[in-house]
Amino acid sequence: MYRFSNTLIGLLNLFTLLASIPIIGAGLWMAKNSTTCESFLQTPLLVIGFVVLVISLAGFIGACFHVACALWVYLVVMLLLIASLIGLTIFGYGVTSKGGGVEVPGRVYKEYHIEDYSLWWRKRIEDPGYWNTIKRCILGSNTCAKVASWTPLDYMQRDMSPIQSGCCKPPTACTYNMDTVVNYQDPDCYKWSNDPTLLCYECDSCKAGVLENIRRNWHKLSLFTVFMLVFLILIYSIGCCAFRNTRAERDYPYGQNRISKIRPRWDYYWWRWLHGRKEQLY
Repeated sequence: MYRFSNTLIGLLNLFTLLASIPIIGAGLWMAKNSTTCESFLQTPLLVIGFVVLVISLAGFIGACFHVACALWVYLVVMLLLIASLIGLTIFGYGVTSKGGGVEVPGRVYKEYHIEDYSLWWRKRIEDPGYWNTIKRCILGSNTCAKVASWTPLDYMQRDMSPIQSGCCKPPTACTYNMDTVVNYQDPDCYKWSNDPTLLCYECDSCKAGVLENIRRNWHKLSLFTVFMLVFLILIYSIGCCAFRNTRAERDYPYGQNRISKIRPRWDYYWWRWLHGRKEQLY
């Protein structure tokens, strides 16, 4: 069992080392692709891929070739990764705790209001550069084309995704009958256009639909995040054992049972003196 932790940590890091290659390849492919939605994710993929590659390489070399320095770097980076993941999980729950749809009378779908979401998310998505990127992504995905042929009965009986509800139609309460005087309407009612390239993409309801979609996806990934934390902590514990074994093998190249001189403890000489005095008295 002496080298079991080294073998196990080496196999685990070999697996993650091989897994990082397709992640980096996907990020490089997205960097060359002209589709806005795919290039939007290229930076996180490349960062994750290279971090996993470096960590796995250091752990594999340190465990299999008994390089204590590489294992030390591996453990330090792993500790930072675990701390970052814990912080990211807490932050994600904080910014996605608010939100959710509002029931629409006589409809299956829900509608979404941007003021129901956290202030950080609202400031982020209202940034023109950030929103234009997302808007081009929605246009390229043809999300609204799927509901363009719906009949009024379909709107009564069929459900919509948050993005379809917020971006592909005006708010249900909007009134466009010129013979009816309406004192107040949602500002999104005046942003709506029948142009397929405009629709309600500049509406706050569209931004709220995107935020709701992000919130749902985050909650789906929450269990996976917790699992990853437990898995990383387990690997970190095994890595600590492998680091201890590697240092022991470096300090004692002939095994841990090697006999060597040791320096007596500070109280050894006092104990010898007291023992000698006792022998003289008796």
